[in-house]
Amino acid sequence: MEHIVFLTGRLAQFSLQQVLKSIAPIAQQKPFTWEVREIGLQVAGLMTADMIRRRVAHPLTEGTSRMIVPGRCRGDLEALTAHYGVKVERGPEEVKDLPQFFWREAKHVDLSRYETEIFAEIVDGPRLDLDGIAARASEYKRQGADVIDVGCRPSTPFPHLEDAVVMLKEQGYRVSVDSMQTDELLRGRLAGADYIMSLNADTLWVADEIESTPIRVPREPANVASLDVAIEALQQRGRPFLADPILDPIPFGLAASIARYVSLRERHPQVAIMMGIGNVTELTEADTTGINAVLFGMAAELRIAAVLTTSVSLHARRAVHEADVARRLMHAARETKTLPKGISADLSALHSKRPFPYDAKEIDSFAYSVRYPNF
Repeated sequence: MEHIVFLTGRLAQFSLQQVLKSIAPIAQQKPFTWEVREIGLQVAGLMTADMIRRRVAHPLTEGTSRMIVPGRCRGDLEALTAHYGVKVERGPEEVKDLPQFFWREAKHVDLSRYETEIFAEIVDGPRLDLDGIAARASEYKRQGADVIDVGCRPSTPFPHLEDAVVMLKEQGYRVSVDSMQTDELLRGRLAGADYIMSLNADTLWVADEIESTPIRVPREPANVASLDVAIEALQQRGRPFLADPILDPIPFGLAASIARYVSLRERHPQVAIMMGIGNVTELTEADTTGINAVLFGMAAELRIAAVLTTSVSLHARRAVHEADVARRLMHAARETKTLPKGISADLSALHSKRPFPYDAKEIDSFAYSVRYPNF
């Protein structure tokens, strides 16, 4: 059985002991024994690695397998690991979050895998210079994008389109070009774009002029027959492609468009489907964390190959990162056949789950105990 040493300060010592006594039901999944060491300071959040090394005697209790320090502890924990010969790691920032900390640890859910790729659109490509496009691409990649989509704008000249595609390819990105103008799609392909969007049955001929992977849409969102025509034509040509039935915004057809995605998957079980989610995340003034959770839940059920997302509105400025979190979470839920609850709290931005919240008596006790002169 694992033995863990917990370090804390005077104010949090009693609370830490009470919480550790309370997590016995959770610890049954991965049982451990424990001891709490108060290292001679009042506020645990002021603890540093150097202070620990000076104040915690070496060696630790025989049989200790690791030491957990407060989440706000500063300093080099790898050096402490080498010094004590056991793993030293940061726990949660709040003592009351320890049950969740150990429960997630016991589950060992793999969030490294995903099935749905993220196309992140630079919607104002014509208005940005090359440095601006490169900076935007870098930020989207940092947030988790797999493909950088260079968006063209109607009736807006884009003289540096080719230069933008060439630059992004040289920097190692996979690139798509998004336009309703066939000449811009052809220019993007000649510059080396990996994908072009969006082609319909009327512009199917463009696919014969390019080597890029086309992304197909219906003539009109409700015209699913035109999308089927394009799909069958590309299948006969043996061409790879993605099909996008178009996700409509709320309240202008969202429910019907979801039904189109379900129907498309039923008619074409093996076709790679794209879902453009910006119409919902950008055009709904609500927190995008929850919206992305629901959309990627549907994407996991329908095995959506890719989503096209945007990050324009201020309330959607973290949409790419949230998409990355959501696709991993929903993929894990589907593969492990569990509900998407308790796997990750990274999309719970407003309502954190606290199984053991501080009550009024505890807060009063803390307040009475504080004697630190800086408070």
